[in-house]
Amino acid sequence: MRNALDTIARLGLGKETVTAHSVPWAQLRFQHTQALRSALADRYAHTTANRMLSALRGVLKTAWKLGLMSAEEYQKAASVESIRGETLPSGRAIASGELVGLLNTCNHKPLDVRDAAILSLLYGCGLRRAELVALDLGDYIIEEAELVLRGKGNKQRAIPVGNAAPALHDWLAVRGEAAGPLFWGLGNRNRGNRLTDQAVYTMLKKRAKLAGVKNLSPHDFRRTFVGDLLDAGADIVTVQKMAGHASPATTSRYDRRGQKARHQAASLLHIPYKKRTLGGE
Repeated sequence: MRNALDTIARLGLGKETVTAHSVPWAQLRFQHTQALRSALADRYAHTTANRMLSALRGVLKTAWKLGLMSAEEYQKAASVESIRGETLPSGRAIASGELVGLLNTCNHKPLDVRDAAILSLLYGCGLRRAELVALDLGDYIIEEAELVLRGKGNKQRAIPVGNAAPALHDWLAVRGEAAGPLFWGLGNRNRGNRLTDQAVYTMLKKRAKLAGVKNLSPHDFRRTFVGDLLDAGADIVTVQKMAGHASPATTSRYDRRGQKARHQAASLLHIPYKKRTLGGE
């Protein structure tokens, strides 16, 4: 927040050397915050600009709570609207051949069986990394073949394990029936301890290297999960609920069908270009 306020101070005062301490925040009114919004929109991506606006609203709220602004002054100054924009989801889709390659690096050792189950759930259920490592054995309802997830905002949702079930059951046969984390460490130092977010990321990096697959992240599996379901004709609201998105609008950002249609349309145009080589006639 401090860095954001320093940036706003430099924009507002037009000097590179000033900091947040140089600004009389309680004296800002709507015309000032609106001008700052315009300056941020001109210079930064909408996501970055909106983070700075959030910091601005926060310091104005503090000024009001301290009695330095009236409620009306605060409400008007803080009512500046967020900046609209749209960015493509980060990461990439994982090709089916890459998934095969990743799973083929997992052989028959306990660590391999565990990692194969993790890979299968990341793709087959679209789990967030935090959701995966938070799972306990009791969160798998074997009779329903569902996992009960605790997602963002402590919201729970149940998701079918689908075709990831065989890999999960193989891991459960290795893991045993002891209560505790669904996935735990198998090394000498972390045996029996819940896997961390970083451990999952490190595992993926290792498997990708073994498979000869270019770098990927846990979120790439989630992106591919959503995109593949939509490509296969699944209803977007159903996919939204499976992914735990707050709205279908979020899910639609991962919809590749429009992109494919654009590429197909572009290929319809004929360009009468002939190959040219240096020195050729």
